[in-house]
Amino acid sequence: MRGYAGGMPSSRAGDPLSGPSATGGTPNGGAPAGRAAQGRRRARHGKAGRSQLPGAQLRPVHTRRDLFEQTVRATAEYLVDEWPTELSGLRIDVMPMPEQPPGVNGVARWRSIPAQQRVILFRIPIERMSRLHRDDDWHRRMMIENCVFRAVGELIGKDPWDLAPDRFRHW
Repeated sequence: MRGYAGGMPSSRAGDPLSGPSATGGTPNGGAPAGRAAQGRRRARHGKAGRSQLPGAQLRPVHTRRDLFEQTVRATAEYLVDEWPTELSGLRIDVMPMPEQPPGVNGVARWRSIPAQQRVILFRIPIERMSRLHRDDDWHRRMMIENCVFRAVGELIGKDPWDLAPDRFRHW
């Protein structure tokens, strides 16, 4: 029955969910035992419920920060494979926001430090201040990749389009 919050009493003999618990109430902590309690351990048609796809040992990647870092890591690996001598000591860090003194106009999306072969990407400005014509996962990933290309290009003194010329040729 839909909408019945109290569950339905069990009428089966020997049902492990029926009967009082040691606390004096019902076995599931106050709610009547029966179909509502049984639904927690079984799915429809009496089949066992399905487990999560990644399993208990793997943490699913669902947060914006994890997806951002995964995209940055994949893009950086691609660039290091394309430019092994120039980017052998490349270090890319991700920080939430830049530290800017008061009175500075604009918000930095990355900072390049050529002396240390280091790029610092600022996640929140890249994610929230980017104007995408279509707000979906693919376009967000493209924006992150674009920022990585531009920051690394600034680091080694090359145009971002020259970093991966074959990647953008579609003829």
